[in-house]
Amino acid sequence: MGNALNWNETPWPRHEEDGVAYYTAPGITARHVFTTRLGGVSTGALESLNLSVRRGDEEPRVRENWARLGRAARLDLRGVACARQVHGSDVRIARAADLQPPEREPRVSCDGFVTNEPGVPLAVFMADCLPVLLHDAAAGVIGAVHCGWRSSVADILGVAVEKMVSLGARPARIHAAVGPGIGACCFEVGPEVADGINRLLRGETEGLLREKPDGRYMADLKRANARRLAQLGVPAAQIDLSGLCTMCRPEEFWSHRKTNGHRGVQAAIITL
Repeated sequence: MGNALNWNETPWPRHEEDGVAYYTAPGITARHVFTTRLGGVSTGALESLNLSVRRGDEEPRVRENWARLGRAARLDLRGVACARQVHGSDVRIARAADLQPPEREPRVSCDGFVTNEPGVPLAVFMADCLPVLLHDAAAGVIGAVHCGWRSSVADILGVAVEKMVSLGARPARIHAAVGPGIGACCFEVGPEVADGINRLLRGETEGLLREKPDGRYMADLKRANARRLAQLGVPAAQIDLSGLCTMCRPEEFWSHRKTNGHRGVQAAIITL
């Protein structure tokens, strides 16, 4: 497969309103956002648009952050499907009954959601891990997936696409967006991660792993996930890749590695 796949790597639109900054992907027509850390009211290590109480923030501040994001992006985010992310491969079909105020502790544990119900925003959280949003416009099916390396090598994208297909989607119609996250420039990993990527992709890892003299690797997790989507039948030209590295841009994004865990979280959100 090599590097011949024609991912869409054009720069993503950046939007800002009342200080709230976020990105959108060129090929996703469903309403969606990839947030930054900018535009909220949280303080200290969580400054400013932290979107989870799980980092020790106060619920009123997180509620206000979600309200500001909703106003800026013109989305109703009073209730979302979100989860305690556990770096696994569980993907749930979300319904209106699963919505909860996003400023509260999530009720369920998983690492992704799909739905075909309008008005059910799906949200995943990250601070280096990759957010992947999926959309089959013809079927009216969307997905939001948290792709850290553990979830990625456990084939969470395969699970997500299968769940979307169960709702009427077809892989050839899916548009995907791999959002801001740690880039190949900064993602140094051990051989166990490289081995996991190699197993996931059945050896199709050309250009994705650069071995260092000490036996560690620089891994391109974004393109690894894009390649897996292509293996699942999503056309490469329908896969948007963000070139933004969270570790390289601490002024705009939180990075778990950059801050040694002292950070808030971004979110990727999609809704029909």
